[in-house]
Parts: sequence; structure tokens; C-alpha cells
Amino acid sequence: MRVAALADVHGNAPALAAVLGEVEEEQPDLVVFCGDLTWGSLPQETLALVRGLTIPVRFVRGNADRMVGVEEEGRGPWMAAQHTDEDLALLASFEPTVTVDVDGLGSTCFCHGSPRSDEECVSERTPVERVHEFMAGRDERVVVTGHIHLQYDRTVNGFRSVGPGSVGLPYGDQPGYAYWALLGPDVELRRTPYDLEHAIELMRATEDPRTEAIVELMLRPTSREEVIEEVERLVFAG
Repeated sequence: MRVAALADVHGNAPALAAVLGEVEEEQPDLVVFCGDLTWGSLPQETLALVRGLTIPVRFVRGNADRMVGVEEEGRGPWMAAQHTDEDLALLASFEPTVTVDVDGLGSTCFCHGSPRSDEECVSERTPVERVHEFMAGRDERVVVTGHIHLQYDRTVNGFRSVGPGSVGLPYGDQPGYAYWALLGPDVELRRTPYDLEHAIELMRATEDPRTEAIVELMLRPTSREEVIEEVERLVFAG
């Protein structure tokens, strides 16, 4: 089985549309969304794209997916109002982890933070001891994680750890691209160009109270080094 791994869309529908165009060309057997799908400025547009997929799809629950309809401060009330009861039921159906037998890679775990927590930060520098901790009791030797919005492919002590990167809000990378991964028979780290200015225009046309802060991150992403230092210091972050 070949699998397209898409993480951290964060309601950036134009970026997702561009990636799904390439996914449709590749025709993988499955698309796995690795969490934080709609928590962003364009949740309805994002859901429409997902619901229009003809390729089979599975969803991992991210920490932001859990917050929709629950978070009562900041962006929470606005975000809840952008989701129907049907939307909330879809988010509630997302799985903690998804395991798939990927061609050439074998049994592969797809998660958001780590298999034990959707708030655990896993990077290309995560100590091997912690990798063994969060993979303890699991049969998979390949793990695909989101949450930190960085793309990487690392093998350490028999475990292969893959960050597909963020579709909608990448850190440490060039603005104007959406990041994802294609798995089987090996790991291909992909980046897809999209119309960043158009995406920002659409976001600014909403009443999302976080739009300007997100736009700043989209135009000037936090550097890779800063992200890694911060997430390895925190280990767990919501």
C-alpha cells in the first residue's frame, strides 16, 4: 500500500487544494491526515475538500481537533461557530493513531504528536531513549508524526521517524509551499507550491481573531533551529 501523509492543515484550504491535486495525480491507496485539520481560518472550505476526496482516507486526531467546540477562550468560540454538529461528529471520530502496512516500509504508525500523546513533540533530534519510550509495546518500526510543523526523515536505533511537515502552516521552511510525504516503497518528502497571497486574502476576509498572527507566521516562519530547540525543551506542548 502507498500512503500520502498530510499533517497540520490548520484550515489552510488553498494549500490543501494544491497538495490534493498532486495526491490525485499520484493515486496512492490511502490518504492519512495526521491531525489538526480544521483549526484555522478556513475550516468549512477545508472540510469541503476532504469530503470531496475519492481516494480512501483516515484521520488521526490532533490536539487542535480536540479543542474544537471545547476551547472557550481566545479563538475557541469563533472556531466552534464555524463547525456544524456534523463537522464536530467527524472530528470526534478521528483515531488516536492509525497503523498501515506500507509497501517497502512494513507496519507504520501514523500519529499527531507521538503514539502516546497528541501533544508530545518529536523532532529529528529527539533522544533515542524517548523514541524507545513512546514506541514501547508497539510492533511498528516506522512512525509518522506531525504537531511540530517540520519535515524530516530520521532513522535511529532501528526506528524510522518521519515528519511529513505541515500543509498549512510550515515552520523552518520556505513560504509559499505546502509540505507532506508519500510513503511506499520508500519515504518521499514532498513540497507543493500554492498561491500564498490568495490564501492570505481569503483568511483576512474572515472574522478569525487569530488571522494576523497566523499570516505573520506564514510569511516569516519560525526557523528550524528555533523550533527544534523549543520543542525538545518542552517535550509536551499544546
